[in-house]
Amino acid sequence: MTTTVEGEVARGEHTVLREKRLGDAREDYRWRTDAELARYDAARPFAASFDDYLALYRDELRYPSPYRRTLAVEDAAGCHIGNVMYYNIDTIRREAEIGITIGERSYWSRGYGTDAVRTLVRHILGTTGFRRVYLKTLDWNVRAQRAFEKAGFRVCGRSRRGGNTFVVMEYLSAWQALQD
Repeated sequence: MTTTVEGEVARGEHTVLREKRLGDAREDYRWRTDAELARYDAARPFAASFDDYLALYRDELRYPSPYRRTLAVEDAAGCHIGNVMYYNIDTIRREAEIGITIGERSYWSRGYGTDAVRTLVRHILGTTGFRRVYLKTLDWNVRAQRAFEKAGFRVCGRSRRGGNTFVVMEYLSAWQALQD
């Protein structure tokens, strides 16, 4: 029998997506200040103190944006291993962009990211009526591209930002029946 996790939003084969908690702040800060993880996001590592980060984090929990939702990713044993998010929510076009960070390196290349993305997409399409979910990943991040393809995404273009080239991938709601 599967035990429901507090704040559980969706469950995959290997992962559980749940609401963010104040207790996640320490791991999130560690991941946001990690230079290698920031490089995968084409971003700079967060440079402020943990106390400054915690103040921002509390505000995000108290006053969530209607255009962005972040969920924690746990493994089956309840270990917080990363985060998924959907943002740039467009209710007119019925689409959203997604992102993922598996912050715990021991979970890399083991299918957790693919499972978390697949679970997030199923949740979004099943609860919002959106017709499209898309993402952008750095063109050199072939491991992520393979994981997204395994989750059902297809390449639909390229974009440039800040001197970086991104592969744009999408998942259409019409494909959902083919995946199940």
